[in-house]
Amino acid sequence: MFNSVFNAYSRYYELLYQDKDYAGEVAYVRDLLYRHGINQGDLLEFGSGTGKHGRLLAAQGYTVHGIERSSEMMAQADAAPGFTCQQGDICTVQLDRTFNGVISLFHVVSYQVSNGLLRAVFQNAAAHLEKGGLFIFDFWYTPAVYAQQPSVRVKRMSDAKLEITRIAEPDIYANENRVDVNYTIYACNNSDGSVQILQEKHPMRHFSLPEIDILAEITDFHRVGAEEFLTKSKPSPRTWSVCVCLQKV
Repeated sequence: MFNSVFNAYSRYYELLYQDKDYAGEVAYVRDLLYRHGINQGDLLEFGSGTGKHGRLLAAQGYTVHGIERSSEMMAQADAAPGFTCQQGDICTVQLDRTFNGVISLFHVVSYQVSNGLLRAVFQNAAAHLEKGGLFIFDFWYTPAVYAQQPSVRVKRMSDAKLEITRIAEPDIYANENRVDVNYTIYACNNSDGSVQILQEKHPMRHFSLPEIDILAEITDFHRVGAEEFLTKSKPSPRTWSVCVCLQKV
């Protein structure tokens, strides 16, 4: 399922997320790294997208290498001092080197909907970390998904060339801890009024902390932190996005 994700969506990704606070997110990740003693060094980013997080972290003094599966997203990722990236599968890529930290942001781990994919990602993170290194990632939090229930959402963004309307419609699979988000994107060209319609399905898995702890235990990690992404609050049924820090043992 992941092969098709972001293929069409990537065309309008930057416009759809032009309001995303990348600088704030990078400041938060940097603080997490500082709290666990990683003030500098090499970071590996799983799911580096168009490279915005990686470039901003590189500007903070880290050396960052990104792995991105989507060729369409990679095409929009520019290298910068301290930041490089390559196309690859985060489940299988082998770089023959280790890093101080592995980061995976914007719910990339939630896209790993099968147990096999999850275990492969955790094992591959561990294989690329030094002892004591950190695996930092955010994900959809099961208590919040059940308490709040995903609903239909509409987002509209525009620039000088385009007006975008994105409709997100969820299909909920409670017994699989999965929500399939069905995106329909209407892209109106301002110059001639033409409209392109794109559709993609994004399967998303949500997790409880005990589930994360089991995965950590079988892949040579232990959990050293869990909090609401950005706010640092204790996870609760109001917390849709939780960020976890795992340390390689």
